[in-house]
Amino acid sequence: MKKYGVLVISHGSRDEGWVQLVENAVKAVRIPDAMPIYASYLELVEGKLIQDGITNLEKQGVTDIIVVPLFVSSGSTHIDEISYALGVIAQPLLETDMELMEIQARIHFTSPIDDHPDIAAILYGKIKELSVSPQEEILLLVGHGSKEEGFHQKWRQGLERLAERVQKLGGFAEADIAMLLPDQLAEKMAWWAREKPSYKVIVAPLFLSEGYFTHKVIPSRLEGFTYQYHGQALLPSPQISEWIEGQIASVFPSGEQGMN
Repeated sequence: MKKYGVLVISHGSRDEGWVQLVENAVKAVRIPDAMPIYASYLELVEGKLIQDGITNLEKQGVTDIIVVPLFVSSGSTHIDEISYALGVIAQPLLETDMELMEIQARIHFTSPIDDHPDIAAILYGKIKELSVSPQEEILLLVGHGSKEEGFHQKWRQGLERLAERVQKLGGFAEADIAMLLPDQLAEKMAWWAREKPSYKVIVAPLFLSEGYFTHKVIPSRLEGFTYQYHGQALLPSPQISEWIEGQIASVFPSGEQGMN
């Protein structure tokens, strides 16, 4: 008999508030009765790392672990190393210090957030109060990004598709993207200031939780430009829990059990 369990993996932080937002989102997930779910972290959260989650679920008799990578992009190098550590891929594309996990259960690895419609809805909900005349506004979606070959392209593709979704929701005149790695933000702001100087730029950060990047890095790279920005990240939002539910449903045979 198969017994399914869920392992949600996010990056982790020394900020207890950051971790609590993730924990709250995972606790709010509606899952089939008796299906255990565990929030784990790549690093920085002692006692709740990925191996801790696997061990916890297997002790509860789980034979099949649905892994939900709570990362905003398939271009994250962390997806590569986690996939390797879980045995999803034979070799990582980049060098990693991560070792293979001790796993008895079967792993069902789902996808990161990328351009999911639920996330577009969250982003628009966070920034819509900044919009007054969308026909004269430019949406600039900002993500962490990557300089690594292949990973950079995945970041760009996901950001572009997500920006298009948010543009349609808000009716913005233009939509563009910028990564922090490589540093593209000032270049994009300068370009729009030249091309459409009368248009207002609304900067939307694509980060799971607020922190160093949303509070410090993005504002510092926007110095000298005119823009609208409030730095709100994806969490808190009930739609993150709903997105996790959708990832679980992509693996778990529907109709076998009721939902909590």
